[in-house]
Amino acid sequence: MSPARPDPGEALVEAAGDAFEDGRFEDALARAEEALRASPRSVAALQYRAAALAEVGRAEDAREAYEAALAVGKDDLDLLLGAADFHVNGGGEDDGDRARVERGLELARRGARLARKAGEAALMGEFAWLEGAGLSQLGESRAALEKLAEAEAALPDAIEVKVEQGFALYELCRFDEARAALLRAEALDPDEPWTQHHLGLVAERQGAPDEARRRFARARRLDPEGFPEPIALSTRAFDEAVEAALASIPEQVRRYLSNVAITVEDLPADDDLRASDPPLSPAILGLFRGAPYGQKVSMDPWSHLPSAIVLFQKNLERFARSRDELIEEIGVTLVHEVGHFLGLDEDELWARGLD
Repeated sequence: MSPARPDPGEALVEAAGDAFEDGRFEDALARAEEALRASPRSVAALQYRAAALAEVGRAEDAREAYEAALAVGKDDLDLLLGAADFHVNGGGEDDGDRARVERGLELARRGARLARKAGEAALMGEFAWLEGAGLSQLGESRAALEKLAEAEAALPDAIEVKVEQGFALYELCRFDEARAALLRAEALDPDEPWTQHHLGLVAERQGAPDEARRRFARARRLDPEGFPEPIALSTRAFDEAVEAALASIPEQVRRYLSNVAITVEDLPADDDLRASDPPLSPAILGLFRGAPYGQKVSMDPWSHLPSAIVLFQKNLERFARSRDELIEEIGVTLVHEVGHFLGLDEDELWARGLD
């Protein structure tokens, strides 16, 4: 019997893998595409092509490439892990983020089921971490913590799991627990910028401004692109931006605001956040307090207060990457809070020119 003929794309797949591991992503892409010309249904080549496209910033092409790979290897655990990670932690910002993350959750859950059947405990932990990260992004922090506990049991020394736990706990205003999780992450790697940034956020909430500044500065030194210096406006300039945003609201809507105080505060108070269940995110950009226009006082704790719209300057400045973006976001946030005051949903906001 003659020996089996070697797969003509196998050497090219190996070359693509070597280039990818070395960070030579353009080379990895070229080798993967060569491999696919030789073996069009090679799952490994399809995956390297998708991953390389993501690394070189071609997010839309990467999305299409991952879907093409999944059409061939829908049950391949490595592919599912890479595709889920791409959708949860990357994927670009042009598409609707929620749809992207939900696709990542779908893939992570499929991968977890297959890993469980295969008895792959470590992979189960990886998929649980991705599901927890995706749930956090969708604002489902309590559900995220359940998945992250599963991930930690399987991956006790994984820093990314502890950082994600710290973030979910921070979003739930459980600041002491968030700090403890993040300090465990710091013990594993003191140079992880996300750990330092989140510890800064927690310190800020706990009334330790010096530590917060130190942590934020360390995160910037470790990752200047990921954590740039926040855009900062003077009190006067910020107030002027708010006044300009208010003036841009149509008169037929603005007249309803005559008895609504519009104020600026640095950060939301704990009472702001914990008045809801689950609590509001500490990163909220604005808040409407009081009963919506024309509605009677209810059991809502804010409905007994005089109507007020509050914008949170530090959160808005931290959100924006440029002065123009900050000015724009001040207007967007004000409009949305006006919408809450009027009791409008998103479609009604758009119909009235308040989107």
